[in-house]
Amino acid sequence: MIKKTDKLYRNEERGTAMNKRLPKYMVLKNELLGWIESGRLSPGSQVPSENEIAERFSLSRQTVRQAFSELERQGLLERVQGKGTFVRSLNLREETVQPKTIGIVTTYISDYIFPHIVRGAEAELRSRGYRLLLASTDNDKEKEMECLRLMLSEPLSGLIIEPTKSAEGNPNLPFYLSMQSRNLPFLMINERYRELEVPCLKVDDELGGLTAVRRLVERGHRRIAGFFKTDDLQGVNRLRGFMHAHREARMPLAPEHVVTYATAQKSELPVLRARELLASPNRPTAFVAYNDELAVPLINAARELGLSVPGDLSVVGFDDSALALASGVPLTTLTHPKEEMGREAARRLIAMIEGGSAGGSPPDGDVLYVPEWIERSSAAAPSARE
Repeated sequence: MIKKTDKLYRNEERGTAMNKRLPKYMVLKNELLGWIESGRLSPGSQVPSENEIAERFSLSRQTVRQAFSELERQGLLERVQGKGTFVRSLNLREETVQPKTIGIVTTYISDYIFPHIVRGAEAELRSRGYRLLLASTDNDKEKEMECLRLMLSEPLSGLIIEPTKSAEGNPNLPFYLSMQSRNLPFLMINERYRELEVPCLKVDDELGGLTAVRRLVERGHRRIAGFFKTDDLQGVNRLRGFMHAHREARMPLAPEHVVTYATAQKSELPVLRARELLASPNRPTAFVAYNDELAVPLINAARELGLSVPGDLSVVGFDDSALALASGVPLTTLTHPKEEMGREAARRLIAMIEGGSAGGSPPDGDVLYVPEWIERSSAAAPSARE
């Protein structure tokens, strides 16, 4: 029976540090899974009711029902009409030795485009009978090391990894070499550490930066400023495309029109530089933002200075996130595949696992997504007085 002292996050064997950002139903699912594997809930035994678990853990019945449904899909629980829910009689020792569990390590989990990536991967994994173990580095190299250490302590079948600050090198290379030596299949999403030859699924970021400037030039813009986060390779490549487009159009690029920043500076420095540029006599007529998350505060900064978007300033984002429609001006942006990337990453990793191909194989399985221009209201021709 469940004791009143049980807590949802006390299951240390499954990595409390990784659970803290998971949806509640997934944390509960992992907790119940730990009980099954440890024998606390033995094969054939009845599981406490949804009401009892909801009361003990202070959760809604809907959350408990989601956790039960996940375990049912994995074949670990079964409902018997009129009697309740029971643990299926499985060979748990065999399941423990040969788990079908995939780990996913992303820079973030709960915000921006990352829930969509995880949702796509989880849907594909679930349909193929795999479990998901999720971790977030918060875009911190030391936390990446902690996540990898925790993941490698688990009996995993493979890993999907988004590198942390990929433009700043890979201090955690020993962990990746350990995965290769253990023949543990893994691949990367959004970018790849340069020294690793592993499959990677990513957007053609350089093409995205190039496309943004080309479209603005077609509308008549000649003073275009770009804002790029350069501690990851996505930002570096978007900046490269931005600069390439200026050379292609034979437009001079003023040094002050290239604003670079690190993750730790993203909440203040770009907006500060934007205000300075917009207050200058020869201000830019368009901004290209590293992503939609930055584009929205840039629009707000322009409005605070009494400028209209797109009348006085055009703004282009990247990723086609939910934020693109959240501001007062629907944001013109470039696409990121999000859920499709998650699904395809899961499909390819399963193929590596079931086909015996380990991490470290030549990157012939790369996928490069072409970013598409999404026309909305934040970009237009410059006003006649510019």
